[in-house]
Amino acid sequence: MRFVSTFLAATVLAAPALAEDVAYEVDGESFTGYWAEAEDPKGLVLIVHDWDGMTDYERQRADMLAEMGYNAFALDMFGDETPTETMDHRRAATGALYQDRARMRALIEAGIAQATERSSTDQMVVAGYCFGGAVTLEMARSDMADTAAGYATFHGGLGTPEGQSWDGDEPPVLILHGGADTSITMSDVATFAEEMEAAGGTYTIEVYSKAPHAFTVFGSDRYQERADTESWEAFTSFLGAQMS
Repeated sequence: MRFVSTFLAATVLAAPALAEDVAYEVDGESFTGYWAEAEDPKGLVLIVHDWDGMTDYERQRADMLAEMGYNAFALDMFGDETPTETMDHRRAATGALYQDRARMRALIEAGIAQATERSSTDQMVVAGYCFGGAVTLEMARSDMADTAAGYATFHGGLGTPEGQSWDGDEPPVLILHGGADTSITMSDVATFAEEMEAAGGTYTIEVYSKAPHAFTVFGSDRYQERADTESWEAFTSFLGAQMS
């Protein structure tokens, strides 16, 4: 069954003009992303998946964005041959990228290339979920930062790896976080805020009470409709502000 949030259910939406899987290669490896195109796009959203890889969840979020008038591309950070069925598989897949930031950035660049090749608008916001949130902030701290007009994370990783820092010149960052998240704690949120304040960066943090980690994942036992609806509303406003 297609999920529609309380907020979106009250809005008349148009179906994506085009929605399809996109096969592409990076250094000879096969990857599969997903493209959802709006009829008259207001901008482009790059979606970075959770640690279980590029799945129907990202496809659904991309479709939702296209229905709202944004082109959307869900990139693939793992590749077709990377197993993600078990927690050990997922730890291995994410761990490999956390240990190889150059590859992480190369895969982001490949996703950007696929997205911008298809989009009729070059205004872009990047959004990531959980592991994808950490990837999103990796891009925000990199020399790719100005490629996007803003960065948003949903229950995403917030830590700054050794050797990296915020310089204060990055585009605005939106953090959407669950107050009951035990994977990425409120202490992690506070540390992120302290780093951004020290750098002079522009950021907004929204915290949703009683919301656990992965509170936006439809159908899971962690899903919290209120936090999902309110965070999507905040993200919608962020898109409008950054791509007006």
